[in-house]
Amino acid sequence: MIRLLTIADIISLTNAIFGFLAIIMIFLQEIHIAFSFILMALLADGLDGIVARKTKKGELGEYMEAMADMISLGVAPAFFVYNTYYLIISNNTYYYIIFILTLIFYLSISIIRLASFHIIKEEKYFIGLPASASTIFIIVLTLFEIDLIYIIPIIIVISITMISPLKFPKIGIKINAIAAILIIITLISVNINNYNLISAILFLAIALYVIIGPIYLKKIS
Repeated sequence: MIRLLTIADIISLTNAIFGFLAIIMIFLQEIHIAFSFILMALLADGLDGIVARKTKKGELGEYMEAMADMISLGVAPAFFVYNTYYLIISNNTYYYIIFILTLIFYLSISIIRLASFHIIKEEKYFIGLPASASTIFIIVLTLFEIDLIYIIPIIIVISITMISPLKFPKIGIKINAIAAILIIITLISVNINNYNLISAILFLAIALYVIIGPIYLKKIS
């Protein structure tokens, strides 16, 4: 089994490890560290694809990537949201049930998307919102602790968008590099006073992609 591993697979494993460490940090109430680990998982998620295209493709690649992403882009973000809002709604059974059902819905949709990604993938665009974009969108809003009345419908809409027929552009190397730099800057700034500003810029970039991406593809098609 070890012989089946490639460099890209090892990076995917790193992605999963970062997701696992994020969950541990959430248990320890180290929220900013957990946030950092999820961002590092996102970097690893982007890197494994680049390495896979440049090196020998292994037999485990598609399976390894989907399983790793399930931890870092599915379970970890869902638990990140749960931990942030638990104390606010733990005494309200009605809101708590709706909240739990929302997270179950998000997790279920994430599993469906990640499992089907390599079956329906296209060369020039993504079908449905990429899980990486939805993760950043949700965890940054959660980090800012926006009101529960907003975060629940946002999670539902983002989840539906992940499995929608909407087409989102596959961004080029230069824009990918800019996105990676934004994530790295956010990582560096997490423990200093201006991390909110940097996180907001990262969120704005993703929000623009979510809104403008399908419109752009429709115009050029």
